[in-house]
Amino acid sequence: MAQTTPKHVLESLARDIAAVLKSMGGSAHQNLVVDCVTAMKRQRGEAVNPTDLRQKIIEAFEQYRDMFVRPFGEGSQRWALAGDMT
Repeated sequence: MAQTTPKHVLESLARDIAAVLKSMGGSAHQNLVVDCVTAMKRQRGEAVNPTDLRQKIIEAFEQYRDMFVRPFGEGSQRWALAGDMT
């Protein structure tokens, strides 16, 4: 069974994801969000394992479905801020 990421880590990632999506006009492709969050973390001086971080970001997208939606439906890799968050 896969280890789950601690809630505080996912919450922090969700805030970073929301900031990226907001700066992109409310939606962006998953790969672009991953790249931007990775860059943000590096800029803050945080250690980054790109493969591990990518998985955690995807986990945060899924965990916080009240904040993030797939505007083109499940299976799409485009994410957007939900509701009035834009």
